[in-house]
Amino acid sequence: MDKLFIFSLVVVVVLTEVNCSSSGLKRVTNAQVLGFKWKNCGKPDAPAVLKSLTVSPDPISIPGDLTASASGSTSVELSAPLSLNVTLEKEVAGFWVKVPCVEEIGSCHYKDACDVLNQLIPPGQDCPEPLHTYGLPCHCPFKAGSYSLPQSDFYLPYMDLPYWLTNGNYRVQGVLASEGKELGCLEVALSLHSN
Repeated sequence: MDKLFIFSLVVVVVLTEVNCSSSGLKRVTNAQVLGFKWKNCGKPDAPAVLKSLTVSPDPISIPGDLTASASGSTSVELSAPLSLNVTLEKEVAGFWVKVPCVEEIGSCHYKDACDVLNQLIPPGQDCPEPLHTYGLPCHCPFKAGSYSLPQSDFYLPYMDLPYWLTNGNYRVQGVLASEGKELGCLEVALSLHSN
């Protein structure tokens, strides 16, 4: 499985268990994610490639149940440091506007995605479900090979999001690199509607 996707999936799984309490966050009690789309945005010969990703239902309710499956591969071992550049854009009056990095949310550069994973899931701790059940890694290094997450069910709990991130159309691009060489790129588009 594309390591960028693994990183994203691990972050989502862990964040669904974290209750943020910063003053700039809004409790999302009823939200829907509509029109979830993804695509690889790297070069055709990129080492890390997501081959499939399905999520349902559409719309996805928060809180609510989500079913997902994915597969991908990497032709190289991915080890620290792995830089991750995330670009988040929001559609405003028909134009795509880059959202700045605020409190590690938005268009952020992470010097080492491996360190981020270690902060979310301390080394020595089991990977969260369903990664653990299927033997999928959640810490660096990630060995070269193919990875697959069979259809799995997740529960998305109430979430706290920045007030500016609770309604609208969004595009997110993540570029994973090592020593200045791009390893993979993933783009996601979705609409988020909440009350």
